[in-house]
Amino acid sequence: MEDLQALKLRFGIIGNDIHLNMALEKAVRVAPTDISVLVTGESGVGKENIPKIIHQLSHRKHAKYIAVNCGAIPEGTIDSELFGHEKGSFTGATQDRKGYFEVADGGTIFLDEVGELPLTTQVRLLRVLENGEFIKVGSSVVQKTDVRIVAATNVNMFQAIEKERFREDLYYRLSTVEIHLPALRERNQDIHLLFRKFASDFAQKYRMPAVRLEDDAVHVLLNYRFPGNIRQLKNLAEQISVIEESRTISATKLQLYLPDNKGNLPAIIGTSKKENDFSNERDIMYKILFDMRNDINDLKKLTLDLLNSENIEEVQQENHQLIEKIYGNKETKSSNIEVLNIPQKVVGEKNYDFIETIEEDESLSLQDKEIEMIKRSLEKNNNKRKLAASELGISERTLYRKIKQYDL
Repeated sequence: MEDLQALKLRFGIIGNDIHLNMALEKAVRVAPTDISVLVTGESGVGKENIPKIIHQLSHRKHAKYIAVNCGAIPEGTIDSELFGHEKGSFTGATQDRKGYFEVADGGTIFLDEVGELPLTTQVRLLRVLENGEFIKVGSSVVQKTDVRIVAATNVNMFQAIEKERFREDLYYRLSTVEIHLPALRERNQDIHLLFRKFASDFAQKYRMPAVRLEDDAVHVLLNYRFPGNIRQLKNLAEQISVIEESRTISATKLQLYLPDNKGNLPAIIGTSKKENDFSNERDIMYKILFDMRNDINDLKKLTLDLLNSENIEEVQQENHQLIEKIYGNKETKSSNIEVLNIPQKVVGEKNYDFIETIEEDESLSLQDKEIEMIKRSLEKNNNKRKLAASELGISERTLYRKIKQYDL
């Protein structure tokens, strides 16, 4: 217990929650080994402290420690950042560059927000984890590296795997040891302690007396959910220290700084997706393509009925809703619709080879349609991706990913 308190003082960790202590003890135990560690927890709980502890207590403490925020690096350049690149491997690569895995050889790399990594980068990372090998962008030479990887994420990894946004094999390779940090609302006894520490720090920083909470204000503070966790509590303490003239804070004043205070009741989140609720531009494009295909099939059905029937008016009455859907109300109400009258001889022969040919040649692959639309847009805009992305109604980053995915 004394060693744990010394560890908290060394790394500036405050709290006596049992789950926090268990997480710190687990970090101390795995530090001397080279086991990969995955730190999980909500945003703002202090996940960045765990990799620092692991690095400082390991035999790699004299080597480099590099923290990488995977969510802040653009998808097109993240491979170059992590693994380096050769001169001329892409536009703007005017010289060779070492990646983080090469620079941190013998040390530790902390991959924050690892759940945001693109799938192509996940494949490269899996190879580094398995045998310590990587290839620079634009190179064919396999290089070796000896790094310890500690990853962190606030994403539900099982949901990400289910939605195919994260590789399952990479998850199990990263989470050899998983350390979970509890949310601040689960550390009820530490909330007031942390607030007092932050208030004291800001009092020294701004050279003013520290703020103090009344008993009823403490009760309000302990019953707040703090969705932003420790980061939100720290910002709250700074706001009150700077803005409030009185150094004693009542519950009424404190509530002014707490947005949407709804107590500790769990939030109800709808699990069913609303109809026509699209998550991205690709879903919208797919729905348009499906609607177009259904309209074409309806037109074929109407044409075939007209060819097989001698009574055109009867066909129009039977397919009234279909005609109204395709041509609209105005055309349906008009009696001047001209219908091609097919001779009886042709109907008797029932030679509809051309209809069958259309049915056979029709491509129902959404991927082929998507590739064709991208190619047309690029040709139309002289391969200018920004204009093509604007015309397709998608982001330039999404278009770049599609071009890379389909090798266009």
